Amino acid sequence: MLDYAVKLTQNPSSIKEEDIETLRDNGFNDRAIHDICCVASYFNFVNRLADGLGVKLEENVR
Repeated sequence: MLDYAVKLTQNPSSIKEEDIETLRDNGFNDRAIHDICCVASYFNFVNRLADGLGVKLEENVR
């Protein structure tokens, strides 16, 4: 799962059917694979959006 998420993050166009089959071989059904893809893609989107707009992280205030 993590290898897939890293590959999706670093080189999304390199995802092949074999990557999906590897997830299935490791016990993930199609719904779980969909969810993994959506979560990784969403975090990538939000991080790129924040970086592109120059958003700074807030300091942890207690």
